[in-house]
Order: sequence, then C-alpha cells, then structure tokens
Amino acid sequence: MVSVQCENPCGPITGLVLMFIHAFAGRALHWALDMGPMQVLGNLRNFLPVIMPPDARPLPILGGVHHRRGFPEVPFLMDLPPATMWAELSPPLKPWAVVPHLGEIPYWAGNKVLVSSRQACVSHCSPVDLVTDLDFSPFDDFLLATGSADRTVKLWRLPAPGQALPSVPGLVLGPEPVQVEVLQFHPAADGVLVSAAGTAVKVWDVAKQQALTELAAHADLVQGAVWSWDGALVGTMCKDKQLRIFDPRAKPGASQSTEAHKNSKDGRLAWTGTQEHLVSTGFNQMREREVKLWDTRHFSSALTSLSLDTSPRSVLPLLDSDSGLLILAGKGESQLYCYDVAPQQPALSPVTQCILENVLRGAALVPRRALAVMGCEVLRVLQLSDTAIVPVSYHVPRKAVEFHEDLFPDTAGCVPASDPHAWWAGSNQQVRKVSLHPAHRPYPSFTSCLVPPAEPSPDAAPPAATPPAETPVGDADPSEGFSSPLSSLTSPSTPSSLGPSLSSTSGIGTSPSQRSLQSLLGPSSKFRHAQGTVLHRDSHITNLKGLNLTTPGESDGFCANRLRVAVPLLSSGGQVAVLELQKPGRLPDTALPTLQNGAAVMDLAWDPFDPHRLAVGGEDARIRLWRVPPEGLQEMLTTPEAVLTGHTEKIYSLRFHPLAADVLASSSYDLTIRIWDLQAGAEQLRLQGHRDQIFSLAWSPDGQHLATVCKDGYLRVYEPRGGPEPVQEGPGPEGARGARVVWVCDGHCLLVSGFDSRSERQLLLYPTEALAGGPLAVLGLDVAPSTLLPSYDPDTSLVLLTGKGDTRVFLYELLPEAPFFLECNSFTSPDPHKGFILLPKTECDVREVEFARCLRLRQTSLEPVAFRLPRVRKEFFQDDVFPDTAVSWEPVLSASAWLGGANGQPRLISLQPPGMTPAAKCHGGQAREPGRPTPPGLL
Repeated sequence: MVSVQCENPCGPITGLVLMFIHAFAGRALHWALDMGPMQVLGNLRNFLPVIMPPDARPLPILGGVHHRRGFPEVPFLMDLPPATMWAELSPPLKPWAVVPHLGEIPYWAGNKVLVSSRQACVSHCSPVDLVTDLDFSPFDDFLLATGSADRTVKLWRLPAPGQALPSVPGLVLGPEPVQVEVLQFHPAADGVLVSAAGTAVKVWDVAKQQALTELAAHADLVQGAVWSWDGALVGTMCKDKQLRIFDPRAKPGASQSTEAHKNSKDGRLAWTGTQEHLVSTGFNQMREREVKLWDTRHFSSALTSLSLDTSPRSVLPLLDSDSGLLILAGKGESQLYCYDVAPQQPALSPVTQCILENVLRGAALVPRRALAVMGCEVLRVLQLSDTAIVPVSYHVPRKAVEFHEDLFPDTAGCVPASDPHAWWAGSNQQVRKVSLHPAHRPYPSFTSCLVPPAEPSPDAAPPAATPPAETPVGDADPSEGFSSPLSSLTSPSTPSSLGPSLSSTSGIGTSPSQRSLQSLLGPSSKFRHAQGTVLHRDSHITNLKGLNLTTPGESDGFCANRLRVAVPLLSSGGQVAVLELQKPGRLPDTALPTLQNGAAVMDLAWDPFDPHRLAVGGEDARIRLWRVPPEGLQEMLTTPEAVLTGHTEKIYSLRFHPLAADVLASSSYDLTIRIWDLQAGAEQLRLQGHRDQIFSLAWSPDGQHLATVCKDGYLRVYEPRGGPEPVQEGPGPEGARGARVVWVCDGHCLLVSGFDSRSERQLLLYPTEALAGGPLAVLGLDVAPSTLLPSYDPDTSLVLLTGKGDTRVFLYELLPEAPFFLECNSFTSPDPHKGFILLPKTECDVREVEFARCLRLRQTSLEPVAFRLPRVRKEFFQDDVFPDTAVSWEPVLSASAWLGGANGQPRLISLQPPGMTPAAKCHGGQAREPGRPTPPGLL
C-alpha cells in the first residue's frame, strides 16, 4: 500500500547561517509574509555547484531516515566545509523579513535587499523605502518587481555571475496616491502586471510604463489581487468584505461580487486550475479562521466552507493548481494544513497536518519543475522561520524508481504565450506545457526585454568555473546517503517530525478534471466528508453550574448512557449531578439533587446492562454503586446501593465488562487491577505487574482479555481468568504525561493515544498478537497538554479523538493493514470543551445518515453533536454505513458464568428503519463497498 509522506527535517538550519543543500530548477516560488496582505514570489535555479565544492557529496535535504516511531533524522547535520555554506546574513532575519529568491539569496529587511552572490558575499540594494510586496517574473528568473512605501513599482534585473548589483531599477511605475500593497505578474503574457494601492487596482503594460486599465468599485483597502490561472480574470479581496471578479479587458467594473467573509480582517485568494473555481481565506463573525471554495458561475454563496480555529493570525493559502492540493499556513504558528480541493464534489478534504519545529514566518510552494519526480515528490513547501528555511516534502512512495505519469502531468513552462499588446487585444493563448520527465530537461529559458541584461564589464574577473549540473539533484534517489529506507508508516494526519502521512483524498491528476488520489494511492475512507454539527439549542441542557473540571486525566470527566448523564460537581463531598437527556432545557438556578459520594470523584461509569446503576470511584479507594430511580433523581441520595472495598489507594478508572453482567474492572494507585462480581459485592480477580501509574485499561470486544497502558512505558495484555500476570508486554508511548488504550479492528489491534518524548500527541496502532514488536504505525497529531480521549465505533471502525480543553475533534477510520489511518473531516468548536463522549449507536438518526451521536460538555452547558455523512439519496437506507450492530444493552453472560470460563458473542440487530429500502438493492443507490460485508442479523 502506498502513502503520501510529509517530511519536515526539523532542526536545524539554525543561527544566522542558511544552508540549502539541494539542486533546484524552475520558476516562481511563492512566499507569504508578515507584512500585511503581501505575497512574495521568488525563483529557484540550479545553483548546487555554487554552494557546494566540486568534490563535495550532494546531500539531499528531502529524504530522511525514519525510525519505526516515525521520527526523521536530519540529513544535513554534518561537518560541512566552509565552502558549502552561504554567507552569514546581517542584520539577522526579523519576524517580518523574508528570503524571496534563493538563487541569489536576496532578502528584505526593512528597506534593504540583501543579496548573497555565488561567491558568498553580501551586498545591498536599496529600493528607497520600505518594501511592501515583490514578485519574480514567471518567465525570467532574473526579473524582480517590487512595491514599496514610496508608492512606486520598480523592476530590477538581478545580475548574472561576474556582474555588479544594480544601483537603480530598470523601470519605475507610478507613483500611486498611496503605497503599493500588492503586485503580481501575469501568468501568460510577459510585461503585464497587476498592482493594488489603497482602493485602486491597476493592470500595467510594463514596457510602456502605463496603466492599461484601473479596476473600479473597491470601497476600502484592497487586501489581495490575483490572476486566474489562464490570466483572463482578476480576483480581489477587499476590507469591505467583498470578493470581486474582474474581466479587465471587458470593463473596469466588477463582473461579479459577493460577501466573502463576515469579518474584515485580512483575507486572501488563490485560484484553482480552472477559471471557474477559487479559494478564499478569512475570518467569520465569531473570529474563526475559515476557508471557502467558490464557483464563479454560482457566486451568491460558497460551494463549501471549512472553519479552522479561533486565532488572530491570518491564513495563507498556497494552492498547487496541477494537483489540487491546498496548503494553509498560519503566520506565527507551528503547523501546516494540507487539503484536497475537489470542486466537482464539492469538498475541501483534509490530507495531512504537519507540525513544524519552529514558528512559521512565511511559507512557499516550490514550483513543480523543481520537484524530485523520480522520488515521487508531489509537493514541496518551504517554511521560513526567524533564522532558517526548512523544506517540507510530500511524496508518494512507489517501489519502482521510474517516472510516474499519473503523478506528474505536464505543467506550465517558462516561455510566455503573448505580449501586452496581444493579450490586451483579446488573445487567450496559454503558456506551452512541458513534461516533468527528467529526460526532457533542460527546459528552454527566456530573457525578458523589459529590463535588458547588463553587458559584463571588460574589467570583471571571469566567474569561477563550476561543474555542469545536467541531472538535477532533485531527481536523484531520495534515499541516497542514508542508512535505512524511508518508513512504510502511513497515516493521514500529522507527518512532519512525527511521521509520514497517507492522504485520504487528494486531487493530483493528469487532466483539468483532476483524477483524485484515490485512484493513485489506494483506498480512502467513505467517511472522509463527514460533517459534525451541534444540534439545535432545544436539545441542549444549559445553566450548568459548579462543574468539577479538574477530574484526573485517567477519567473522561463525565459519563452518559442513552437516558442520563452523570457529571461530577466541584462542591465538597464528591457530589454527582444526574441529568435526564430526555428533559433538555435550562436547569433551575437552585441547587440540583445530587449523589453524595462522600469522597472526591476520580472516575465514574454507567452499567451498560442496567441504565439506572452508576459506579463511582473515589479518592478514598472505595467504589460506590448508586441506583438512580427510573423517573430520575428527585432528591439528594446519600446512601449507595453497595460499596466495594479492597483497593488501598485512590481509584484510577472503572470499566464494565462488555458482555457479562455484574462484572467491573477497576485500577488504582496501589498499582493493581481488581475485577469485581457486583452480584456478590466482592473482588474475584486481581491483576498485577505494573511498576508505575496505570493510565488506562480496556476490555477486549469478546471480554476475554484486558489491556492496560502504564506510566512505566509498557503496554500490557492480560487474560484475567488465566492468571494475574500479563500474557504480553510491549513498548508504549515514550512520553509519561498520560495515555489511553482501546481495542479496535474487531479486536485485532490496540490503539493507544499518548505523547512522544517531545510532548507531542500521537496515536500508536499495535497488533494484539505481537505487542513486543512495537506499533504497526505511529501517527503524530499536534502539540497540546491534554491526553487524547478515544471514542471508538466498532461498526464503522471510526475513532473520534479529542482532549479536555480542546476545540477540535479528530476523526479517523482505522484499518488493521496499511495505510492503517484514513483521515476524515474533523469537527471544530468555537470554544474549548470539558469532555466529549460517544453515545450508543441506537441514538443516531439513521434517516439523516447520522453514524455517530456525541455529547459535548462545556463550561455551563451540555450539547449533542451529530456526525453525518452527505448522501444524495437519503430516502434509501445506507446499508454500507450502517451494518448490523451489537445489542450492547443486553448481557450475554452472567458474572458467575464468565468467571467460570464461559464465553459468548452478542446478538446483532439491523438499524434499518421501517419502510426504508436498502440502497444496495436499489438502482442508482449507494452500493456497499467491497470488502466490508454486513454481518448477519440475529433477531
């Protein structure tokens, strides 16, 4: 099984010395900056001979050695000779600085452009005033346009080796009434440029130094102006919240306009590979960052939208039009999001999330002609930090070292299709495409006549000879120079330093219609477009007061069954409030009737076979069993139904047996696990072998085994009826901050959520038959203090993961074989939740294709969240989504039978509502996916 892998060689290109040990060929590189609505473009050329001596061995910066855990080593941490390093940059990079052009390393710091020549010297070009935006020609690698606070646009010709740096620009456009904020070269015509200054947007004929037209109708500051991929249209984002589309050759007014985002904060635009679709980023009314996909043919509303999180930092969209992959970069943050833009569905599907080692100050897409195509590298992002440039590579591992045409369609070349006169007269001729096959290199070059190259000085010394670079290093074997092959670990979420990533969907294609990654990379989850929605306020329970939000990390914080919710309160005596789910609304301001536990609550759990019985573990090492009246808690209860004593230290967690009635497992600070017969009110079995705090325990689906994850760094599996010692042990998460374990994939695997040695949250998938060999796969997610709490649905193999205090719920489909993790759309809330649990499957609204119903505990309310799958033919029963489910509310065995060695299986029932026809039996319905048969219903 193949995967998309993201590699972020974290560490260090550090200090003020930038090393870039890779050969590039290509054209525009897009930098996004901390300088207002600015997008900087630069070029990359094959300059490996410049920074490496002839006898130096090329060190591919993109490959990387991956351990089983998925941590990449840094291939460029070596004792390199001084000749391999670039000049030290002075002054150092500021938070708002950028390296826009790595061929000659100019970078903007205030009003200076620092350029490191091929001889590693540093020189200065001064464009008079503060630089506000800059862009390299998509055709001429040496032609640079800059906008500055002196209200002009300047064109510069960067010098070839042996030539002096320019002291004056080759051309000047303007001045404008206010400073120029945005500029961009035309994608097809050499000498056409769009600029924005204040409310004015102009299209320039650069050669004639005059404006062809001025685009009207902007009522406020223009935040962005971008050409469509074919150069026919211009899209603008304005502080008046409007997204406008212009056909500059038809009329100066906007041909279309709509409200893009509810908030006027910084908005950005990016066109897809079609003239009809574009992506915008901005903020909504709740100050959440959001992304929207637009169709210019239906412009009144967005095709689809995606809310990210609440952050004051703007989102920079970097869209690769050939593959349909969208990178979302937040300035000042430490992660990159990758989405697949699929206008035909329409959808913005998550592909991967990459954790960065350093804070991001800018992000750039390397042009496709610079990719290591023989290593199946489909995307490369360069991250700008305060002191370094870090490449992040996305590639599809293939066994055969050959050119894969399905991954690399022809891309735009670097020879312009027309000139300003022809384009303004109506020509829509497009840039000729070139093949990415290495055999078709080198690509033809182009030198613009806008600023002619300077003649070399007769007194100038000839440039130092450099070895030819006929074969770009980018097409070398990506694993060359490393001691072990790339990891086969596949996962859809956070590769970076945490491990590689499998795409659930993507859009890499060989035609404008963009074949999806599903045909290239194998299976993707049918739940990838799942939508989590908070249900109507009428179903909420509000006015909650005095919640205990400091329950131990081993506890979910609250528990629920199909009838009730039990929530610990902060008041003394370990009080527990019991709320009726069938009676939503505002709770009275007066005190609620509670269960007086008598000791601080450590964990609590409802009996799955008796919805009126609640087990509460206390700080006093006792387990109290409470019985709630069928009509609900009407008065305070002070006397439990039973008290279980035996533990000598406070309780960790409680877990009822999944099949046998009256069987409860508990873990404690005394480092034991005890199994109780509730009918007899006594301890029957005791498990030992833990050397430190027991983070979590879980019963296997058949109830024959018990798994634990411990602070001593081990994952253990017990057969409780066979003996007190574990039957298997294996390495658990490296971090000691907390962990959870749950049985998945029909009991064939164990999923553990925990932390790595750097306190980054991760998921580990283990085979239950071979724990000692370590995890099958490791998936890194993000950096957060709380342990991820997994809620697993065995019917769909979906796991929902979130932590206390989080705002995001991750959703993955789990597989026992590669690619192991299939990422689905996550659910994001505007404020942190204090707990998040999964309700029984019978609570789902099957007619609305609702496959999961959860409860979200907030500071003062409890609200249901429904996860639904978009389906066109919802009048049919979607039997591929709803297989027969286990009757989890009826016991299979008694406690005595199970303790005596008996085993059993739950009976299954169909979730098909009366009157609905299965989609698989209807012409045109949603057919069941192969390989996932419905289990037989045993009514």
